[in-house]
Order: sequence, then structure tokens, then C-alpha cells
Amino acid sequence: MPTYNEAENIKKMVDELFDIEFPKINAQMHLLIVDDNSPDGTGEIVKEKMRRYKNLHLLTGEKQGLGTAYTRGMKYAMEKLDADAVIEMDADFQHDPKHLKAMVGAYLDGADYVIGSRYIPGGSIPTEWELHRKLVSFFGNLFARVVLWLPKLHDITTGFRLTKVDGVLNKIDLANIMELKRFAYKIDLFYKSVKLAKKVVEIPIHFASRKMEKSKFNPKEMVASYKVVILLRLKESERFIKFGTVGFIGFAVNYIGLELLKRAGLTTYWATLFATELAIISNFILNNVWTFKDKIITKVSEVVIQFVKFNFSSLFAVIVQPLIVSGAAAFFGDTSLVRLIALVFALIFVIIPYNYAVYNIFIWKTWKIPILSKFQKS
Repeated sequence: MPTYNEAENIKKMVDELFDIEFPKINAQMHLLIVDDNSPDGTGEIVKEKMRRYKNLHLLTGEKQGLGTAYTRGMKYAMEKLDADAVIEMDADFQHDPKHLKAMVGAYLDGADYVIGSRYIPGGSIPTEWELHRKLVSFFGNLFARVVLWLPKLHDITTGFRLTKVDGVLNKIDLANIMELKRFAYKIDLFYKSVKLAKKVVEIPIHFASRKMEKSKFNPKEMVASYKVVILLRLKESERFIKFGTVGFIGFAVNYIGLELLKRAGLTTYWATLFATELAIISNFILNNVWTFKDKIITKVSEVVIQFVKFNFSSLFAVIVQPLIVSGAAAFFGDTSLVRLIALVFALIFVIIPYNYAVYNIFIWKTWKIPILSKFQKS
């Protein structure tokens, strides 16, 4: 729970958590206050409360932005408090403490990531918000859902979340989260957490107005949030763009090989078969050193094993592509133009979608599919 000048809120929040909400929860609960040396004495109030509550902790530091305070607290919780899960929660009562029981309950039932959602049945935003604020919140969240392609999740901009440490939070490079000085950092951390979590659960929350002081919302936060969403989409698309480039090179190798082998006297079927294998070799090398360089395979033994897997995974292309090309040649005439069109058709509509999925799931394993976890470990 990060704080800066929250003296009035923190008194009530700490007492409400320890005296009312934590006793309802079937887990050992701790509260870590990350205070950026608030001049209003917030830290001193927490120190006083620590004499009463043994599971209350204080981490102080210089003011460097909301995201920095949160990530600093997360690191401390993992390294010093040996946390199994970490909840992000503000001190200003916009996040109602009564929702904690449901969030922890979802985690105890197997969730790796629990989202406090304002936009599912049972959830809500403040009725007193002005119309423009409601529209900005709703459509900003909708924009993030569409651009990041997370249609099953309804509240990407929420700041009330529980994250399992093992396999999720401890796999994220917290120092390199975008926009750590603004609320927009939440979107980057959200997206990375969802990508790592095997089970994501949304629970409804009532998002309240601040009980003390005025809202921290401003247009700069909105702009930063849109920027983070767009950058995440571009980064996510970067691998596919590289994959497409490698595929284009593979297509050139495939087509040139096909024509040369055809002119050397091979039948269309066998020329396509051998040319396809040349393209597979080209694709494996370029994908390994460029498209999936973050997962690059370097050991000779592993390269051999993965290349065999790569060939096996490409068996579909080896079988289907020659059949499509030779079939088109037999039906429309065995000309260079027919072979070219048939090859393009096979690649775009059959081979590329199939290969991209297989490479991400089985070769470089960037997509985690729960039902295929046994195969992905091998």
C-alpha cells in the first residue's frame, strides 16, 4: 500500500484492515506501507501503529512515482516477507477493504491472478463521477481490451489486484515496467501478469470516491495510459512481424528452389518437397537467431534436437504444400504462374498460421497453454 500525505486515511485504513477485515480471511495477512517520506507524518503514524500490529511493516524512500513505490514494495514483500501472493491496494479507500476476503479466497481456490473489476456484474464506479470521467474510464478500458486483445477480461485499468508470486510476479522485471511515475504502469504490469498467469479470476468491486482530499485523476494520466497500451501492442506484434519477414525469406527460398529443381528435371511434387525442406532450414536458422532471439537455442545438442522437432512440426507443411502445388498444377496447368499462386495460397492460408502457432507452443515455447503443459516441458 503506497502512501504520500495519507495521514488521515492511513489511521482508519490500518485499523479497519487489522481489526475487521484480516480476521475474516483464512490466511496469514501482512500490510506493507510504502511511504515516500510524506511531510504530513504518515510514516510516523504507521510506526505508532506497528507497536500494536505485529504484521504491519513500513518501507520508506524518496518520492519517485506511484509505480516505483508499488514495485519497491513488491520486491520487499517477496524478498523480505517471503510473500506467497501480493495485493496492490491504495490507502485512500477507493479500494474497499471488504473485497479482500473474496480476492484471497479466489487465490486459495487456485487463481494465479485476481482482478478487482468495476465492469462486471456486481461491480461499479462512483455515481458522483462527472459524465466525462465515466466515459474516459469506460472507453479507455475498452480501448485497452481491444488493442491488447483481452476480450474475456473486463477491467484492465483497475489498480486492485492480487498476484501469485511463484511463476508470475517473480518472473516479471519490475525495474523495467513502463511509466512507473504514473498510474499507467498498472496496465503494463497487468498485461505481463496475465500473460504469465495460468488461471485469472475477476471479482466484482465497488470503486469508491476518495474519502479524503480530491481525486488524483488528470489528462496526463490518460495520455500515458493510451501510450502504454499502444507500445504493448507494438511490442507484442514485433515477434509476428519478424516471423512474417522470415516467412517471406523462406518463401523466396522455397519458390526459387522449386523453379530451379523443376528446371533440373524433377516432377512438380518432388521439386516442391525438396524446396520446402530448404525453406524449413532457412526458417529455423533465422527464427532462432532473430525472431525468437530472447529464447535462442545455442547448445549444439539442443539445436539438433530442436531442429528435429522443428522439422517434425513442419511435417504438415511438407505434406500439404506439395499436394496443394502439384494439385493446382494438375488442375490449372503446370506453369510458373500457377505454381507461384498455389505456393502463395498454401503459405498464407495454411502454412503460416499453423507454423506460427506450433513454433510459439512447442519450439520456443512463448505461449503457455495449460492443457499442453506436459508437452511444453519436454
